[in-house]
Amino acid sequence: MENRKIPASELIINSDGSIYHLHLKPEHLASTVFTVGDPDRVPIVSRHFDQIDFKTQKREFVTHTGWKNGQRVTVMSTGMGTDNIEILMTELDALVNVDLESRRVKAEKTSLQIIRIGTSGSMQAELPVGTLLASEVAIGMDTLMAYYPELEGDQSLAKTIQTELGLPFLPYQAGASSFLLGKLDQNFVKGVTLTCPGFYAPQGRELRLKPRFDQMIERLSSLSVAGKRLTNFEMETAGYFAMGELLGHQMLSLNALVANRPLGKFDPNADQTMDRLIQLALNLFV
Repeated sequence: MENRKIPASELIINSDGSIYHLHLKPEHLASTVFTVGDPDRVPIVSRHFDQIDFKTQKREFVTHTGWKNGQRVTVMSTGMGTDNIEILMTELDALVNVDLESRRVKAEKTSLQIIRIGTSGSMQAELPVGTLLASEVAIGMDTLMAYYPELEGDQSLAKTIQTELGLPFLPYQAGASSFLLGKLDQNFVKGVTLTCPGFYAPQGRELRLKPRFDQMIERLSSLSVAGKRLTNFEMETAGYFAMGELLGHQMLSLNALVANRPLGKFDPNADQTMDRLIQLALNLFV
């Protein structure tokens, strides 16, 4: 099956030879890719590059590729949610592991290093705003993985969450690259991230509509499996980790904790916290 020719309807190539959503050609992509959710954050990252050779934008996907410290590097935006991450990961993988002209999978595979730089909310009172957190494990509260091969790793946290909330589906659980985690320094704490399919009720927020699950934050933050507790909420990390595991790419998610949900606090210096995270990430991985 790997050597089959992928139909034009399944692998869509634009008239200029770029892949459909990302509007990229293989030569536009570095092997180290930093991702951000907000398109406006791409130039905030790339201003730290020594030079920028390529820029493009299509929909919410903005890409800058250039050089820093003698290494080629890409930064790109994804928009929000694991549905966008599924598109991003599939098309990034195709750029390096599919011959776009013959539409056949390459025999020799390339593994990208993909590092998310994003914001997140703390689920634990003792993790204050301004904390920088690296996700060791992520739990997906969406159903994306119901459409893909089963993940092989430990699913005990996902099963515990399903039982606690009485969910009609099983969340999925995946981990970061141990190689990339090993490059982190003392500026980061490590945690377990809950990836949610929305910002309001799926993360326990109530404005006019009451969430279905009462005391969701309190219930989930108190769970512990093999000494691991949930540390933070966001909307993409589990999708990254799961797709990376299935496709063979090295993944990491770095989070600036800009909200503390148990204490009801928001970081008054969120922009500075994010810029500190960006500079640390570039220094550690480039």
